[in-house]
Parts: sequence; C-alpha cells; structure tokens
Amino acid sequence: MNSQHNNIILIGMPAAGKSMVGVLLAKRLGYSFVDTDIVIQEQEGRLLREIIEEEGLDGFLAVENRVNAGLTPRRAVIAPGGSVIYGREAMEHFKKIGTVVYLRVSFEALEKRLGNLKDRGVALRDGMTLRDLYDERTPLYESYADITVDEAGKTAGDVVDELRTLLTGWRR
Repeated sequence: MNSQHNNIILIGMPAAGKSMVGVLLAKRLGYSFVDTDIVIQEQEGRLLREIIEEEGLDGFLAVENRVNAGLTPRRAVIAPGGSVIYGREAMEHFKKIGTVVYLRVSFEALEKRLGNLKDRGVALRDGMTLRDLYDERTPLYESYADITVDEAGKTAGDVVDELRTLLTGWRR
C-alpha cells in the first residue's frame, strides 16, 4: 500500500457496494470513511442530480474530478462515485495517496441492484444504456485497479474479509 497516506480507494459501478463495503472495512481497520458523493454535495450545496441538471454531464464530471483530486485524508477508506474514473487528475491523485481497489460486479447483478439511475445521480449520456455504461467503464476500472475483488456470490462481509487478506499482502 502506498504509505504516503495509507488510504484505500474503492472504485466500481454504481450499486457495486462501495459505500457498504467501505463503511464495514473502515470499521474493521479503524480507518475513517469518506463518501465523495457526499463531499461533492456539501462543497457544491446541491444534490448530484441537481449538479447534473444544472451543469450538464461534462460540468458534473469536472466538479467531481476537481473535488476528488483535492481530497487529502489519511488512513481512510474512500468511496468515490462510479464516474470518477473519467477524471484523470482524480485517479492519478488516488493512485498517489493509497491503494485502488476495484469492486467488480457482473452486469446481471448490477441490473438487479440499480433502481432509478437519475435519482442515484448516475452520470449517463443521452441515449446511453446501462449496458453501454458498463462496457465503457469496466476497462477503465481494470486499468486503475491495484487490487480487484469479484463480488459474485459474496456478501459485503465476505468482500471485506477478502479485502483485509489482500490488503495485508499488498502492504509488504
């Protein structure tokens, strides 16, 4: 693990369990937990969907990139929004301040988990389907990940247990 800040950054699709796994992992490690969607909403004074409605998708992605690139927590589990991987500065920053973990979920599981995409503040371009989004983002998640955990058939607790083992090996 990058010793500069000892953070763990969880990336993956919306509904991959970044927040749930993140809170559990933070509790087990004695780390703080940072949900960057909440940080964005606090800094901007607007809900994610309001930012998207008012600024457009590209405007939202610029805000997301700026906020994430400016985070400086120490000993934190960080759960950014699924679209963070479009922000090169944010992702390069995350690679410097910690270990990036990709929580991989199958498309079929994702379809079952996701409710209303607009209410969730999912960054989806006009005419783009969830499948298009999944296919576009998966290679990006894979390219930035230091560690990948496949969530198939696992509870959030199982994922946390696996991550604790993987992170211990990673920190050498």
